[in-house]
Amino acid sequence: MIKSFITSAAIFFGMCLAYMLLMLSETESYFTYILDDAYIHLAIAKNFAQHGVWGVTEYIFSSSSSSPAFTLILSGLIYIFGNSEIISLIFNFVCVLFIIYFLNTYYGQYYHKNKAIVAATLFTMLFTSVHLLLFSGMEHVLQVMMIVINIFLFEKWLRSEWKNSYYAGWFFVSLAVLGLIRFESMFYFLGLSVVAVSLKKLKLTVQILIFGFVPIVVFGYFTYQHTGYLFPNSVLIKGLRFDFSGNYFEQILDIFLFKIVYNPYFYNAALFPLLISGWMIAKDVKQKLGFQELITKNFLLFAWILTLFMHSIFSQLTNFYRYEAYILTGFAMALVPRFKNIALGLKQNKLLTGLTFSSFAALTLKIGIVSFLIVIGSKNIYEQQIQSAKFLKKYYEKSKVVANDIGAICYFTNIRLFDFVGLGSQEIVPFRMRKNETDDEIEAFLNGYLPENGYQLAIAYEEWLDGHVPENWKKVAELKIKGRSAVLGKKHLFIYAIDPDIYNSLKQNVKNFKWNKNVIVTIID
Repeated sequence: MIKSFITSAAIFFGMCLAYMLLMLSETESYFTYILDDAYIHLAIAKNFAQHGVWGVTEYIFSSSSSSPAFTLILSGLIYIFGNSEIISLIFNFVCVLFIIYFLNTYYGQYYHKNKAIVAATLFTMLFTSVHLLLFSGMEHVLQVMMIVINIFLFEKWLRSEWKNSYYAGWFFVSLAVLGLIRFESMFYFLGLSVVAVSLKKLKLTVQILIFGFVPIVVFGYFTYQHTGYLFPNSVLIKGLRFDFSGNYFEQILDIFLFKIVYNPYFYNAALFPLLISGWMIAKDVKQKLGFQELITKNFLLFAWILTLFMHSIFSQLTNFYRYEAYILTGFAMALVPRFKNIALGLKQNKLLTGLTFSSFAALTLKIGIVSFLIVIGSKNIYEQQIQSAKFLKKYYEKSKVVANDIGAICYFTNIRLFDFVGLGSQEIVPFRMRKNETDDEIEAFLNGYLPENGYQLAIAYEEWLDGHVPENWKKVAELKIKGRSAVLGKKHLFIYAIDPDIYNSLKQNVKNFKWNKNVIVTIID
């Protein structure tokens, strides 16, 4: 087991080292996360550790963290070791070590050769894109780690025929932590509960719901005291919107079609796991297993299928592979042990052969896409968000700034922020909960609110204002990056003067600042 662990870790971290060197070669040797969102967590963690304020700025509470547990851990690390942006990276590396350890231990129960254990471990990590999650600097590595531990404990408990209280206790503890790492974990709790009910295990169902949801409710109460809402702004703004005014059937049908049938990311994430799961379950049905035996044998498969559909409808699937990472981890750990006799199965069943090889072909393509996202994504964030933060740090360190990408500019500076998207500013949330786009009403609000409260400049994507740039914003410059974009909302953003008194000085500051060579600066007269 130790040999397989060392081998798995050496291969995976060797691959990550190669990625790191490529990333640094594109960012003037400055390590940069591949998502601006990573700096949102760091900003809140820094402000909570240093000022006792849970917010992207040190001045006011903002419900901007989608992962209270992850942000709180970062805050503790910053409090102990000091403020550094690589804290997220180091913490994620430690989480990856635990992922490899528990995957090796888990697969070691089914496979006895080191090569098979290493192959199963690395397949799971590549299938889940852990290397991408590592360099995102966000909570998804921690979420994958807790899912791996949770499933490991659950399988141990299940094998004891629900009798081992040690594994049961830690299983429920891991559920409680999962809810505070990502709120989407609620779908997993519900999936487990539905399967438990089908087995008439009402006590287990109640325990799952209590341990899963109580921590979320407690944090929701804390958030409610400050914002009047139970969930963070990102969940409120990006979550499913349902109009209770009528036409319920049409709304449900539209949601199903939009979120699943017409959503290419659903097929990207779910097609092969669902097909292989269906084949496995159909095989057990043909063996005429009793209902209870069928459900028990496929407990996790049924739970993850339900989780996948609930997540797809009520949350998001994207081309970045991060929101569905925990689901893919669950499918891998439920399915890979079933391939113990894969050679015989492939010879006997052409359908399984086709599904298996198609899955590996899709995985190969995915690795290529992930490699692009890692290297080019880091370059993109360095050239757009980090450069913006450096500019504000030099000239507008404590100014009132309007923006839409808020992570880096808040972490590296002490600006007073207004986020017109809503993640970092509570004032705009009621509008964003009702509207997908900026309209006349939001424009009128921005026209009045920002000057009245002394906001001086904006740095933003014009397109995200949907043709409703406030009339008192005067465009100063366009910042456009060269080359390809992997993670940016837009390749160009604009700097605006909101306060007319700073228009000339702002223009001169843009001219004087030493921008990265890949940033094309166009002054607008």
